[in-house]
Amino acid sequence: MEKLFGYAGTVLWIDLTSGGISRKDLSAETIRPWLGGTGYAARLLFDGVPPGADPLGPENLFILATGPLTDNVVPGGGSLSVCCKSPLTGGWGEARVGCDFGPELKRAGYDFVVLSGVSDRPLHIVITDGTVELRDGAFLAGRKVLEREKLVRELDGLEDHSILTIGPAGEKGVLFASVMVGHRAAGRIGAGAVLGSKNVAALSVKGTGRIAPADPAAWMREVRAAHGIVKENPNTPGFTELGTMGGYENSDRIGDLPTKNWQSNSWGKGEAVSSHFFGKNQVASTGCYKGCPMKCGRKVRVENGPWKTPEHDGGEYETVGSFTAYVLNEDVDCAVHCGYLCNELGIDTISTGAVIGFLFECAEKGLVSLEAGGGLDLSWGNGAVLPRLVEMIALREGIGDILADGVRRAAETIGGGAERFAVHVKGLEGPCHDPRAGKTLAVSYGTGNRGMCHIHPLETVAYDCSHTDFGLIPFGLPDPNQFGRWDEEGKGEATRILQDGGALPDILGTCKFYMYVGITPKEYAAMLSALTGWSVTGEELLETAERVTNLQRLFNCREGFGREQDRLPDRARSLPAFGKYAGSPESAVRNYDLMLDEYYDARGWDRKTGAPLEETLLRLGIEG
Repeated sequence: MEKLFGYAGTVLWIDLTSGGISRKDLSAETIRPWLGGTGYAARLLFDGVPPGADPLGPENLFILATGPLTDNVVPGGGSLSVCCKSPLTGGWGEARVGCDFGPELKRAGYDFVVLSGVSDRPLHIVITDGTVELRDGAFLAGRKVLEREKLVRELDGLEDHSILTIGPAGEKGVLFASVMVGHRAAGRIGAGAVLGSKNVAALSVKGTGRIAPADPAAWMREVRAAHGIVKENPNTPGFTELGTMGGYENSDRIGDLPTKNWQSNSWGKGEAVSSHFFGKNQVASTGCYKGCPMKCGRKVRVENGPWKTPEHDGGEYETVGSFTAYVLNEDVDCAVHCGYLCNELGIDTISTGAVIGFLFECAEKGLVSLEAGGGLDLSWGNGAVLPRLVEMIALREGIGDILADGVRRAAETIGGGAERFAVHVKGLEGPCHDPRAGKTLAVSYGTGNRGMCHIHPLETVAYDCSHTDFGLIPFGLPDPNQFGRWDEEGKGEATRILQDGGALPDILGTCKFYMYVGITPKEYAAMLSALTGWSVTGEELLETAERVTNLQRLFNCREGFGREQDRLPDRARSLPAFGKYAGSPESAVRNYDLMLDEYYDARGWDRKTGAPLEETLLRLGIEG
């Protein structure tokens, strides 16, 4: 049997119902077609979760996934993916969190942890190298995220462990509850609710082992070369100095900032919001894991006033956008405070802002009464009510109980035509990037396996608006300079390659932002070859990503998803009702079906059903 380099070589299985713990060895033959991360996790979920399984029931699997490049020395290697059947969408679910948990897990001897069943008592799972303990976790019940971490370290004596938790939202089964490592979130898909349904309050890990590369000298040479590329890239200083909020003002300018629940794609207040944030809220740059050379994370706070908030990890573009433009709130301090509350309660910031924007519009249209809204003033721009609504959603109180199920279900409950302005794809609320800024994003939103997501697989608006090619032109990506950002023909085919390229970091176990600072399939292949001893090319990596994308698609098809579930909401396709682009009819998505047909053809999927064709599966070696 071929020796496996670059991997811990083991999958840890924990049956929460019986308390049974088992280990399964990985082989090169098993792992190479999927490489790792969300790739092999897709294989595990497809094989292990029966069709129609309740996402919050015992048949769902909760998977912690690392990749071969999950290593603190790799640019972006402090990564962990969480995979499960999503309770929010009912389909494929994946979320990444930047942290030291992934590298620690590999050093402890495990590439993957798979949780099945449901525990009859709250658990704290502790992994210390080869030892796995199922400790009592009842002392964590009801606690907020940072308090949980503090108690784990103090009461369970785990000062040197990396700790993963849920918050009260996960316990309450909020369908977009997050999994948290400190104040870093694996959000969007409701993984926190899945972990809560399994009665797992926390997992802690410490590893002292070492992952052996096939060629240590070549490995370090390629890693250093990748670091050199990052250091010299002109985009790196911007990420370090400004983080993701550095793009807020530009997004507003180019029509990439969903405003007033997607009624527009620009607000006109981007400069004012950015000025306040960088002048009053940002404290420092920080990495989300030890050794990050880019340090795009933010330390933020609100020093004084009604929203006084301690220094914490937060202030991301998506969070600030969700609690400002989305709801017309100009109080940036309030937005930062809401992000802090979401982190402490373990709830996704994007979906939380989205359901509140949806609620405001319901109230405006008379679909939610003052009494039903708990007596709160649900007027556009009323920032004072936002923190209370965050708490109500996380704790499922009052109207928050309806919103905690996401906009798709909330619209069904509220009725009165609310579905017309419930902006989602496959049940996942839209984030703070707008496809009316660049049309590849329209197709990517519609066809993304986890739903209306800007980052899984890729924020493709950068291709349309910034002419960013991510080093994918040698692998067939059309030159972005040949398109205008509002062009539609040709964008379906481009989206396929952008998506496959964007899936690679999730498969390899790295941070996707390093694609913006010069790390391409070429560098990934060079590092992976030295690490594993395999002769890996960029072409093989793109084919692996295509294979993974198709298996995730099959998972969704098995759950009843098809072309209809790839529809982009009318609200996100229509001419903006106000703002800078209200008079620009070309900004509207005019022929979505044309782009979708192009995309299906490029993928080798059936135009009518959206399912992968048999010849596509045979070419990729996929057995359904």
